[in-house]
Amino acid sequence: MGIVTVDDLTQAIKNSIDDSHAMVEEQAYELAHHVLNFFGYSDRIIDNILEPEDRDAFYMLEDAGILTTEREETTLYDGREWRIHYWLFRRDKIAYLMANARTKRSDTVEEDFVYADLPDDVWQRGGSEAA
Repeated sequence: MGIVTVDDLTQAIKNSIDDSHAMVEEQAYELAHHVLNFFGYSDRIIDNILEPEDRDAFYMLEDAGILTTEREETTLYDGREWRIHYWLFRRDKIAYLMANARTKRSDTVEEDFVYADLPDDVWQRGGSEAA
């Protein structure tokens, strides 16, 4: 998978959320656009640039498997340890969720045509009904 586009991330976000918490296309697009504004063309950003509301969205995407975290420890000149936290795209999971979307869509299309071959009279009530 190359660069993660807004459309790619939108689809992955929509497919990562279960049906009981369904997210409309516009909300998923806005979230994807917002997240990509932090990443740009990079796969990794430093955590301390995030505001608390942004971090909440990142945690939600981490729960969905779209983002993950890593940390780096370094020793400062005065001997103190310093931790740097990063957010990373999980390209494998994004690709999986995008593929899962195609599968869901094709399943839905098949379900729509299950009854297509039945004649119209099948849908009419038959026989006499007692009043």
